[in-house]
Amino acid sequence: MSAEGGERRAARVGVVGHVEWVQFACVAHVPLPGEIVHADATFADAAGGGAVAAVQLRKLAGEATFLTALGDDHAAQRASERLREHHGVGLHHAVRTVAQRRTFTFLDADAERTITVLGERIVPVRSDPLPWDSLSGLDGIYFTGGDAGAVRAARGARVLVATPRAWAALEGSGVQLDVLVGSATDPGEVSEPGALDPEPRVVVRTASAAGGAWEATGAAGAGEEAPSWLPRERSGTWAATPLPGPPVDAYGCGDSFAAALTYGLAAGMMLAEALELAAGCGAACLCGRGPYEGQLALT
Repeated sequence: MSAEGGERRAARVGVVGHVEWVQFACVAHVPLPGEIVHADATFADAAGGGAVAAVQLRKLAGEATFLTALGDDHAAQRASERLREHHGVGLHHAVRTVAQRRTFTFLDADAERTITVLGERIVPVRSDPLPWDSLSGLDGIYFTGGDAGAVRAARGARVLVATPRAWAALEGSGVQLDVLVGSATDPGEVSEPGALDPEPRVVVRTASAAGGAWEATGAAGAGEEAPSWLPRERSGTWAATPLPGPPVDAYGCGDSFAAALTYGLAAGMMLAEALELAAGCGAACLCGRGPYEGQLALT
């Protein structure tokens, strides 16, 4: 496959962000107040936005680096083992003397996920003894959490994509993102024009079955050329990819989309082609149980 603006190439990719240990329960519906429901099945895995993206990137690129932080309990140990040994991620993590953040997630018969968070978000910071300098050798990074110093280190990659859920770190970094990607309907992922300085080159807003829209918001810096993947148009839309099967659950669809967008741009695709790949990965994730069963793999 080739893309206008450059041949598609092998991409070295990674994630800087967070991990949660997630207990999943498959139910007919989420309990009403005071109601007791019985789960048809339960399972647990390392997940959360950073972990989901790292596994999706590994499936697309063959390998992926993941810089994160974990707690110091059994759940943290299990998360580390699952990411390294089962999912094949190149994990590097700092240790915090706290309980690992956990979530309890209902997966219902309408393919929706409903999440209860237990504990504070644990993210890597620039002072952690992690291989920050290695990030400058990567073609693409997806950023889901950290501090301003971690954002600056991640900017060493050729392409930097981030979620608005990392807003506090992004706002204080002074770094220009290539893409800020979030949901058009999720209040936790809304970003206002001009809120970041400098503004991202592109803001992408997903809208599930309605596809989504993108807008070029930030100019290149002095003496810089616009990246080859950026079209001349200042805005555009894309259509949702037809589902490859019946919908199962929505957990991980958004971060699989963002990871695939990161991979596509890092691999030399034009924005439209990268968005098409991302939409395909989001649709594939929706058709598998939990975050990983349905994820699309290119390798």
